[in-house]
Amino acid sequence: MKAITIRNVPDDIYRLIARLAKRNRRSIQQEVLIIFERAAILDNESPVEKARAIRKRFQGRELGDSVEEIREERNR
Repeated sequence: MKAITIRNVPDDIYRLIARLAKRNRRSIQQEVLIIFERAAILDNESPVEKARAIRKRFQGRELGDSVEEIREERNR
């Protein structure tokens, strides 16, 4: 298996990854590897496949009518 070293990681990015790793009960190395894997998979998907994946995530959820909600707020 190959190894990758990443230098000069901005502090805010490191803290974000560390927080994600802690939340997911993983090491920082494991979390970064998962982020890489997801990015590689998403990059290989066609736009149609990406759209299907997004639709699948929201399947069965009822989304509100944002336009109507904005109008109601304006009229108050």
